[in-house]
Amino acid sequence: MITSQQMRAARALLGLDQRQMAALAGLSLPTIQRMEASDGQVRGVVDTLVKVMTALEGAGIELLGENAPSSGVGRGVRLRETTKGKSGAHSQSLLYVKAAAKATQR
Repeated sequence: MITSQQMRAARALLGLDQRQMAALAGLSLPTIQRMEASDGQVRGVVDTLVKVMTALEGAGIELLGENAPSSGVGRGVRLRETTKGKSGAHSQSLLYVKAAAKATQR
């Protein structure tokens, strides 16, 4: 799954605040705050966790599991590169705009 540290790190890589993260994932701000405030692995409804992970991955974040190949140990996050060699952060802004527009229509 995902840890609260990974959530905060991924959000920082994308330059999002908690409110923007909530809009991107289609969740409420208190839900994101609760998830990030937890210790270690985030607990919650599976659907909620999937929404967060899907939103992060769609914005270019790669979540590294406990035993993922890496020069270090433990869990982590990284910003995925596109085929042109640039990070996926630029495409995130379009994804955020779409998610935010969808959230305001509700």
